Amino acid sequence: MIENATRLPDRPAPRLLAVSKTRDADAVAAMAAAGQRAFGENYVQEALPKIEALRGLDLEWHLIGHLQSNKADAAARAFDWVQTVDRAKLVEALARHRPAGLPPLNVLIQVNIDDEAGKHGCRPEEVESLAAAIAAQPALRLRGLMAIPAPEPDMARRRAAFRAMSALFDATAARHPGLDMLSMGMSEDYVEAIEEGATMVRIGSALFGAREARQTG
Repeated sequence: MIENATRLPDRPAPRLLAVSKTRDADAVAAMAAAGQRAFGENYVQEALPKIEALRGLDLEWHLIGHLQSNKADAAARAFDWVQTVDRAKLVEALARHRPAGLPPLNVLIQVNIDDEAGKHGCRPEEVESLAAAIAAQPALRLRGLMAIPAPEPDMARRRAAFRAMSALFDATAARHPGLDMLSMGMSEDYVEAIEEGATMVRIGSALFGAREARQTG
């Protein structure tokens, strides 16, 4: 799927993150049997039973939803990656709760690249201070940036957001060598995201199929 997109020549081949939120452990296990290893979850409490049930499969778990500080303890213990770090308080909480026996927690800084009202993520000008704070924590490993651009129907405007994230990633990587992950792009725009520099795309419905509507009544 992602092999059909043209990546930038100076970026590594993009990784596929299967978004498994709302999917049960059996669906994740079936996807793992097909060769997928990395899975993304939105909610800590929803993810924990799946992570425990599938522990023997040696999967890689990413938290891609907003993380409240009071859930940092559980997230730091259960996940391999947290892609939504957007404030210093969260950096400190994750570092404090990451168990010493585990490898450093991989961290991405979430950026509100469109300055979209009500959306989580730091402002672009706040990235450097957060990057420095993360780099100072031995229990954490800064890997890059993450964004969820506004769902613009005009793909040219969405590309502009991806391009701005790519430039911000390059500027951050110049100050923090070793950054390799720019997480952006989903089922409807992953090709454009890769063409503008994404090194990880988060795909849910294109892999698992459309989610069933919740029944009411």
